Amino acid sequence: MRVDAFDFQLPPERIAQRPASPRGSARLLHVGGGLGDRRVGDLPDLLRPGDLLVFNDTRVIPARLFGMRGRARVELTLHKADATGSWWAFARPARRLRVGDRVEFGDGFAATVIAKADGGQARLSFDHSGTDLITALEAHGRMPLPPYIRRGRADARDRDDYQTLFAERPGAVAAPTAGLHFTPDLLDRLAARGIGNVRLTLHVGAGTFLPVKAERVRDHVMHAEWGEIGSTAAEAVNAARAAGGRVVGVGTTSLRLLESAVDDAGRVGPFRGDTDIFIYPGHRFRAVDLLLTNFHLPRSTLFMLVCAFAGTERMRAAYAHAVAADYRFYSYGDACLLERADGR
Repeated sequence: MRVDAFDFQLPPERIAQRPASPRGSARLLHVGGGLGDRRVGDLPDLLRPGDLLVFNDTRVIPARLFGMRGRARVELTLHKADATGSWWAFARPARRLRVGDRVEFGDGFAATVIAKADGGQARLSFDHSGTDLITALEAHGRMPLPPYIRRGRADARDRDDYQTLFAERPGAVAAPTAGLHFTPDLLDRLAARGIGNVRLTLHVGAGTFLPVKAERVRDHVMHAEWGEIGSTAAEAVNAARAAGGRVVGVGTTSLRLLESAVDDAGRVGPFRGDTDIFIYPGHRFRAVDLLLTNFHLPRSTLFMLVCAFAGTERMRAAYAHAVAADYRFYSYGDACLLERADGR
């Protein structure tokens, strides 16, 4: 399967630069037996009593840092913590960094390069840890906006705009953007309809924005991301399905973690650790029945995932409709509600 099979024409002006305001006012394309133009606020009418929404409660950290190695300026974007508390980062320019170098960010906040890897990566040991490190990043870092946000760097608005209502556990360097559309009022209306929700955690890494450079899909290597599904959440997912409800993954991050933790019988178990699951057409879905997600970029792993979920030809038709109807794409854009191609 070739990567160019997932290419399509996307006018640059369709990529949203700011989120819909107020939250919940974004458009929603319902992709089922046909295509339905709705609003995110219509979700209580599109879902059924007994359905279960699964949200990602990760919190984006200000992971973009600018520091000095001696007199050389270095830009670092953190993308994954390891078990020792050190962080892997994409460095620019990476050639300026050597193992043992110290990068100063100001006010006594610094890191030492302890390893390097391909792709411009450097492993950093900070002189802060735990909550002290998060506090230092809040003071010195910037929100790591995706590269297609043309203003180049985050501003004060992005500190709030790029966090979901559910953001509790710091560690992501990209937002689980399907969750950006939810408000307390929408959650109340969903609850009144008998639609429940649970939380899991997947710390989204910067690898989500990396282009697919391989010619064949199976040759692309996914970056690992850390996630956790607690026993309470796993039991709620299994109970909802056993009672005839549908599991609605809110975002590709929730879906990927659930599909990492499900067994052949369709039961989700507790999970804690890394996942590098790569979902593309041919994947057999066992954990998720509906997917709420934003619109994704051409040739991206995320567009491959939605094609796997809802069918490639159906998603091509849906995206062609979305472009023609002026839907807004990607992180700050509109959403779609997808039904599984197999109809189960």
